Amino acid sequence: MTHVLEMIPARPAPPNKASRLNGARILGYALLCLWAILGAALLWSVISNWDIDKVSRYGPRYINGLLTTIALTVTSIALGAILSLPVTFARMSKNRVLNTISYAYVYLFRSTPMLLQIFLVYYGLGSFRPQIEAMGLWWFFREAWYCAAFAMTLNTAAYQAEILRGAIQSVPRGQTEGAKSLGLPTPITFWKIILPQALIVALRPYGNEIIFMIKGSAVVAVVTVLDLMGQTRYAFSRTFDYQTYLWAAIFYLTIVEALRHTWAWLEARLTRHLKR
Repeated sequence: MTHVLEMIPARPAPPNKASRLNGARILGYALLCLWAILGAALLWSVISNWDIDKVSRYGPRYINGLLTTIALTVTSIALGAILSLPVTFARMSKNRVLNTISYAYVYLFRSTPMLLQIFLVYYGLGSFRPQIEAMGLWWFFREAWYCAAFAMTLNTAAYQAEILRGAIQSVPRGQTEGAKSLGLPTPITFWKIILPQALIVALRPYGNEIIFMIKGSAVVAVVTVLDLMGQTRYAFSRTFDYQTYLWAAIFYLTIVEALRHTWAWLEARLTRHLKR
């Protein structure tokens, strides 16, 4: 037995992980240093070129544009969540007509840029002004803010429908079968058992969608909506100072980081029972 054990070759020692990743770590540290130097340079540029007159003149415009951006995002996300429900049910339906229509809607709005969709709503529907006026809807489509909110709602509804559909389908079928064995009606099974579990799965994708809409809302400035980016363009056209865009970037970064941390706290709060 001893001779047999001596004949078995010893297992080679695993490679040192620290030495294997040494080059990657050096590259990572170098990139971090580069970003730190760039951030310090931008901060010094802001401090050294601080102009209190520009801040007092255009500061209120930035605040007003920020409120417009938040209002657009909240409105489109809320209305998109409502619209995504029937789209989700149609995507999951066995009715071929409903499934085809919902699939075409989701495919169209997820496969084309949101800027193009805003152009089609704002400029394209303007070509049908007589027909829209006959329906009494011109008061809505003549306003750039309403057109932007409408296009953003259609866009985010397509994404939210796919998020919700994937989350619902991720719930194990045993949950539905268990509810049926207890004699629970289908609506109660869906709203009380399936949907709460699906929403927990969809929390992180929903957060990513909200962040995407905040950053994507900047394109509404091209249709004369004075959101944060629209006010930034106005300030730059008057001052030709690149710092106007730097301040806009700081505003967007602040919003996104605040939302990211808030959403992470909310997710940890709602899923704390899963970690026990």
